[in-house]
Amino acid sequence: MNMMKVIAVPMHPEGRKFVAIFAAVTAALWLVWEPLFWLGLGLTIWCYYFFRDPVRSVAQRPGLILSPADGVVSLITKTVPPSDMQLGDKPLMRVSVFMNVFNCHVNRAPMAGTVVAISYNHGKFLNASLDKASEHNERNSITIESADKTRIGVTQIAGLVARRIVCFTKVGAHLGVGERFGLIRFGSRLDIFLPEGVEPAVGLGQTAVAGETILARLDAPAEDWPIQPV
Repeated sequence: MNMMKVIAVPMHPEGRKFVAIFAAVTAALWLVWEPLFWLGLGLTIWCYYFFRDPVRSVAQRPGLILSPADGVVSLITKTVPPSDMQLGDKPLMRVSVFMNVFNCHVNRAPMAGTVVAISYNHGKFLNASLDKASEHNERNSITIESADKTRIGVTQIAGLVARRIVCFTKVGAHLGVGERFGLIRFGSRLDIFLPEGVEPAVGLGQTAVAGETILARLDAPAEDWPIQPV
């Protein structure tokens, strides 16, 4: 890990209290045993790195659906979205992006639009890479509607380590494409429900970058255009 690169990246305000706690414990460890101090220092640096909030070059081209999270595409499947997302009762293509504890955990809006629904569900803390995590784990779902009434759904899913989903937005708010709308602390997953008939432009195992990687395009088949951001 390049220390200068870690320090140069701004930290999200949600991480300040956690870094402060890690730093205080590290200072106490210095009085106990010096090797523990260095261990604590390493964990404090990791905590700062976890809550980093880098600036992204967000693709502004109309008709694009961008990744809401950093991570790896872990699942691509068709399934009926939860009724509280108000996306209908037909199976929709769902793309899952799994975030490990080293990924940036700030979540960004996949497209511009108005938040028309938010639903929080208590649940378990299974491994977020498992398919059943979307049904059994703690989760928070938001539905975004664009100016032309196209809707997509995004679900923040807590993982095996994660215990806190944070959502910054509310029903009625307007989100710009790539705008920050939440984060999940310490490992998790995001599910993106694409509109009916829209196919993903990513494959299993592909690395995704929030606000930059194009997951799908609304107005053309995926094979007709490059996946890289414009």
